[in-house]
Amino acid sequence: MPASRVLDGVRVLDLSQGAAGPIAGMILGDHGAEVVKVDPPGGEWGRNLGPPFVGRDAAAYFGMNRNKRSIVIDLKKPDGAVVARALARRSDVLLESFRPGVLERLGLGYAALAAEDPRLVYCSVSAFGQEGPWRDKPGVDGIVQAMSGIMSVTGEPDGSPVKVGVPAADTMGAMAAAQGILLALLGRERTGRGQRVEVSLLEAMLMFQTVPLSMFLASGTSPGRNGSAAPYSAPNEAFPTADGHVMVAAYWPDRWKSLLEVLGCPELGEDPRFSTGAARVENRAAMEEELAQRFRARPTAEWLAALDAVDVLCAPINDYRALAEEPSVMGEELFPSLVHPELGPVPGVATPARLSETPARAERAAPLAGEQTTEILRELGLGEDRIDELLRSGAVARWERAGEGTAAVGA
Repeated sequence: MPASRVLDGVRVLDLSQGAAGPIAGMILGDHGAEVVKVDPPGGEWGRNLGPPFVGRDAAAYFGMNRNKRSIVIDLKKPDGAVVARALARRSDVLLESFRPGVLERLGLGYAALAAEDPRLVYCSVSAFGQEGPWRDKPGVDGIVQAMSGIMSVTGEPDGSPVKVGVPAADTMGAMAAAQGILLALLGRERTGRGQRVEVSLLEAMLMFQTVPLSMFLASGTSPGRNGSAAPYSAPNEAFPTADGHVMVAAYWPDRWKSLLEVLGCPELGEDPRFSTGAARVENRAAMEEELAQRFRARPTAEWLAALDAVDVLCAPINDYRALAEEPSVMGEELFPSLVHPELGPVPGVATPARLSETPARAERAAPLAGEQTTEILRELGLGEDRIDELLRSGAVARWERAGEGTAAVGA
């Protein structure tokens, strides 16, 4: 019998779109929650984040929405809002990422739903928060990265600001939302009441930058852009080799000494410019010049073997193809592949937290828009005549096969 999961029996109504909210909902689903995803007519915009695509939906969408079922609801239609409210009444958690105020206008705001069910945990994910001067400012990952300051500390010193190469704001927002929901559920166990959880992508990115922001707040000086180097320790950066690069972290005294021995320049340990960690940070350019000329003499693999042998922290700079060829990383445990009944195998990335007694599981591939509309409506107690009426009115829609290998949303 499969092991239980910590959120077995918890029902989540996921009205979010894009990345942050959907990833949060997926984390809850991996840990056992029953997640119902509400797609708008035509499907949520995260389904278009491609190429590449799996069938008609983006591969990225499938990576962010496993362990969910989908119902298509037009929340702007009165009957659609009625269905959504009925789903909310049977849910423990509602997760949404609309602009502040939108759901209130549709009768689906926190105050209205909590009045019907005080135990509801209601999580709102937005770009800049539910209050304040930026409340109504729209934003996606790149906009939030720009406004959060992280682009000012990312890139080469003499280059332009660059965005982190992954949706960092969305992913951090997802982790914060999942954490907030879990804390609110824990609080409900103690008090019997739910509460509202508010997550802004901007605040998530500020937390992501705790180290450099703490440095700035203490000194008034921005770390600026340092390429691969950490502004608080040296050497802690990538160096060019004869055939590529090697990442080295040797800022502890013993490892600094061992690094110099491997490089054949132990005398640099007596140089006052490099004698302490603070001195090396202050004189980073000179240190880099001294070390780089030596690293260029041999290929990456030789340096990795030599540095590993003396416990100097080091690593190759893997691209995704190199990562995919690494047997200690690639495998079903970290990259589960789920079989969708219409699309075949769909790959994904595992939830990172490992629980010994109640492990997370990837069980269901992300749904097509409206794939489970009918079964979800039946679970609400609606008869076939009422379901047909809702479909004809456009208040809800369901997925139907449109042809060999294709799918469509409609009545």
